[in-house]
Amino acid sequence: MPLFWKPYTSDVTQFIDELKAKKPTLEAEQRAGRARLWDQSIDRQAQAEYKAARVPQKAYVYQNEPVQRGG
Repeated sequence: MPLFWKPYTSDVTQFIDELKAKKPTLEAEQRAGRARLWDQSIDRQAQAEYKAARVPQKAYVYQNEPVQRGG
């Protein structure tokens, strides 16, 4: 190791460290947000019901049904 060696920290790492120092609750807020959005249990029965009730999509969704005009 050189005599005048200085440990390197990138600009991004410095920014994150400053951000965490300014707002110490940041990491807890991020974890709470993740738990609210992603860390949830899945209702398997409801998921199966949604899948069974799904209507198949047509090949070309913008094509209207032909109008039958009676005479």
